[in-house]
Amino acid sequence: MRNWLLWVSLGESVGFLVPALAQLAFAGSPVLAPALILAGAAEGTVLGWTQATVLRSRVPALNRRRWVGATAIAGAAAWFIGLLPAEWAEVWQRWPAAAQLTAGILLAAVLLCALGFAQWFELRRHLRGAGWWILGSAGAWGAGLAVFFAVATPLWQPGQPGALILLIGVLAGMFMAVAMALVSGVVLHLLLRRKESPRQQP
Repeated sequence: MRNWLLWVSLGESVGFLVPALAQLAFAGSPVLAPALILAGAAEGTVLGWTQATVLRSRVPALNRRRWVGATAIAGAAAWFIGLLPAEWAEVWQRWPAAAQLTAGILLAAVLLCALGFAQWFELRRHLRGAGWWILGSAGAWGAGLAVFFAVATPLWQPGQPGALILLIGVLAGMFMAVAMALVSGVVLHLLLRRKESPRQQP
């Protein structure tokens, strides 16, 4: 649990630097969205590598390449989903309020479940009840994002220089990483307590 908290917090904090720097470098550019999606893949790669490093100490048969690849793809997908509301604002703002609310809930659910769902394809080979990882990971990212906005929102102010905006984002990202690692670590600990069996899947 302690190794997971340390390594995953570090991995996400470092990985989050990539989209944070992409945001600063391409702000106002038409390539900002693609850059952030690619940065999300890089973030997922770093996070997946640190997660796999800890997991393999308890699940030696875990395939690091599959885990990291799945996390990278899910990281890009999560950023793509997260950018949709801003990219299509002129469209969805014309929808009825009920449709906006429904779409927002669905997008949020898919975004939060993206990493856990992608990682489940590998985890189910090794742990019984691995389907709970999808919900646990979603809860972890929900907690992490809540912490991120709780830290960053009051600190970000109009007219701030880009370097300060980046610094605040990185600071909030570190708090986000710890919250996500803590919640996901608890979920993983509970899953690992069950007897490992590659033949029994949810």
